[in-house]
Amino acid sequence: MKIDCVDAGKRYRREWVLRNINTQLSAPGAYAVTGPNGVGKSTFLKLLSAYLTPSKGKVQFSSQDQPIAIAEVYRHLSLAAPYVDLIEEYSLEEALHFHQQFKSFSEGLNTSRMIKEVLGFEKHRSKPIRHFSSGMKQRLKLALAICSDTPLLLLDEPTTNLDRQGAEWYRSLIDQFAGQRLVVVASNVEEDLAFCTNQIDIRLFK
Repeated sequence: MKIDCVDAGKRYRREWVLRNINTQLSAPGAYAVTGPNGVGKSTFLKLLSAYLTPSKGKVQFSSQDQPIAIAEVYRHLSLAAPYVDLIEEYSLEEALHFHQQFKSFSEGLNTSRMIKEVLGFEKHRSKPIRHFSSGMKQRLKLALAICSDTPLLLLDEPTTNLDRQGAEWYRSLIDQFAGQRLVVVASNVEEDLAFCTNQIDIRLFK
């Protein structure tokens, strides 16, 4: 998986949030996107997910040197972010089954193993997600993203609402499932980014 940003920029009305983005991200690789709050880290991730269209320039996607159409990018990525909501009317088991209609889990994982071994939520299998704590919801978001069989993994502030144990759990999932993927993490928390070997300072694109 490879993403090429060519003179890309994004503005809302007359205000430029990001501009002159010229960078390439490729797998295998782990990229930390850093910068103060409010400068555009989340906007950058949305451009990399094709959720947002650049106001200027291009964001191009390819796999094995073959271009990926913008309309098909979603098939290749998984994303966990504060602005991505869970369907809270579903039970945990229903949420996992629903997710697999769009993205399969990594090899060897199924709904039962996700609940028992990955999440450790066996007692909550039938509980509606609306009754989960904020930390449990964050764990579920991360598990759905990190354990999906996709070449591109985007994470925005991954340890939000997680305690120390939860942060360690997050890192163990990364160690198990990041593999040869293209991973991009937007955060200012050192623990979130510890495994990243490349850094993108978003202030360079202001």
